Amino acid sequence: MTEPFVVVGGDAGGLSAASKFVRESAGDSDDHVPATEREVIVFERGQWVSYAHCGTPYFVKGEIDHLSDLLSLSPDDVESRGIDLRRGHEVVGIDTDAETVTVAGPSGDRHTQSYGDLLLATGARAITDPIPGTDADAAFTIHGLDSAAGLRALLTPVDDFSVADLGGGDALDSEEAARYGAMDPPETVAVVGGGYVGIEMCEALAAWDVDVHLFQRADHVLPAFGEAVAEVVEEHLREQGITLHLGEAVDHLEQDETGRVSRLVCTGGTELAVGAAVVGVGVRPNVELAEGTDIELGESGAIATDEFGRTSVAGVYAVGDCAEMHHVVTGDPAWVPLGLTANRAGRAVGQTVAGDRTEVGGIAGTAVLKAFEQECGRSGITDLAEAREAGFDPVAKTITAGSRSGYYPGSEETTVRLVADRETGRLLGGSIVGRDRAAIRIDTVATALEAGMTVGEVERLDLAYAPPFSPVWDPVLVCAKVLAGALSE
Repeated sequence: MTEPFVVVGGDAGGLSAASKFVRESAGDSDDHVPATEREVIVFERGQWVSYAHCGTPYFVKGEIDHLSDLLSLSPDDVESRGIDLRRGHEVVGIDTDAETVTVAGPSGDRHTQSYGDLLLATGARAITDPIPGTDADAAFTIHGLDSAAGLRALLTPVDDFSVADLGGGDALDSEEAARYGAMDPPETVAVVGGGYVGIEMCEALAAWDVDVHLFQRADHVLPAFGEAVAEVVEEHLREQGITLHLGEAVDHLEQDETGRVSRLVCTGGTELAVGAAVVGVGVRPNVELAEGTDIELGESGAIATDEFGRTSVAGVYAVGDCAEMHHVVTGDPAWVPLGLTANRAGRAVGQTVAGDRTEVGGIAGTAVLKAFEQECGRSGITDLAEAREAGFDPVAKTITAGSRSGYYPGSEETTVRLVADRETGRLLGGSIVGRDRAAIRIDTVATALEAGMTVGEVERLDLAYAPPFSPVWDPVLVCAKVLAGALSE
């Protein structure tokens, strides 16, 4: 096959696939990749490519100096790999019968590009439609580097601001950044949504000495992590000076005569005068290209794929935040938009297209989060109602144990919650929170889920022990021991 391998989307999944395809096609695993006979073209509608979205809160906070520090690959790096990268080119249509895509260029001109294999790595977009007013100035979603640059520019005192200090190069919307840099910094900022983005942005904003208010529709933050984790995080957020508005749904944002957000209004009547707002109420997969074609969507609304990332149309693949994947606990398709998932699946698809068929792997929804000094982790099914819907009879136990031997300095309370199926004893999921290397301990749970281990098998794992690192019984083992006892009752 000589028709190009066409990739739509130049971030994690897309460029992982393109890079792996070139390396495999060239038969060269070294950094230097010779040219291949078959072309790979990556269309990216924006200017940013291969960037670390998860690092944006730390850029806003100021821990990361420059936007360029968040780039895994620069455009020049991509080109040097033998990839034809076309920034500012948006794929606006797919004809799966003709095996072509329609592309709108930077000047608005359109052309047709044929493909031999096609990968959709179109990602996801922030949800804003439930809350009117999110289009106001100084209302941010932090879903992209330009958004993060705008917020950091706004937070920086006017006399100290310089567009050059952001370090975005030619990809940065410098005009927009300069506009925000000329505005007076806010004294009060509202964060809407207590999920990943909301919690991380509370820490980032607090570093700028602004009054931060977090609004969460549910009664607890971090619903994906469970109540045990949420309660620890909520107490810690209050200790850090964050004002929590739990169980309060935001109705709309208002703006002043200049168009800048000025007030937040909740459905219950609560109002707050603000100088900026960060809205993080979730994301939605970008699947518009698939709609109206034979490419099927799954129940989640993301693109349905098989174990090799293939869609319902031959020669068309999908990876990353726009695609479903196989869940290792339920065995069903699931949509969990996370960075490793996109990178790993993209790499596998690139290898498959190059001729070495490779599975994209399953997912457990493993995630970690830093909330000031508290570290949080989760993997698998942690919600009992969700477990029942999947056909399990769930049993859960929560423990709190020391992170190190009690006599060794630095030990911190670590809370672990594990969920298992009563009938089979199989581990279904878990969550963890604590100040001392708690988050990384969730990898033990993730590995056990991938292996389909029972709680009894987890309890008998030979985990490392030394006083500076762990007690004899690691907190995960303690929780497994307690849960195994409950299952035997």
